[in-house]
Amino acid sequence: MNSYVLLAKQAIENYIKEKTPLVLPTGLSPDLLIKKAGVFVTVMKGGELRGCIGTYLPIRENIAEEIIYNAVAAATEDNRFESISEEELPQLSYAVYLLNEPELIKDLKELDPKKYGIVIKTSYKSGLLLPDLEGIDTIEKQIAIACEKGGVDPAREKFVIYRFSAEKYQ
Repeated sequence: MNSYVLLAKQAIENYIKEKTPLVLPTGLSPDLLIKKAGVFVTVMKGGELRGCIGTYLPIRENIAEEIIYNAVAAATEDNRFESISEEELPQLSYAVYLLNEPELIKDLKELDPKKYGIVIKTSYKSGLLLPDLEGIDTIEKQIAIACEKGGVDPAREKFVIYRFSAEKYQ
């Protein structure tokens, strides 16, 4: 199992079983301790989404802390789902996305839902959609879903679009 994914799994299992955040393990690779990036953690159960939360810009000291925090949030704070139970833990699979810094686009031709995720922003709302999601195969569908997630009415509200690439680890 990839070290990013293993850390997410450990963070979730520790929190669900012990009710405390995972202490940063020793022996982590320098990548996890030195680099900063936005991170999303996705939890799946039987091929179905069970939780997904993240940050598109880094807000913690390093990637390891982003993974730990966002893994626990995906397991316990995604308002679309009940918190994950201890009984579910053996049935879960995980994905960790490391996001590159978003860049403002000037033309929709710069988008590709297979290659880029997007962030839709108004002056006070935002919605994000990760790249290469099953069933999201057009730019229009990607924008519509990101707007829906952010509570943005594209017919009534002005918004800007940022794109980002991401490395996915499973």
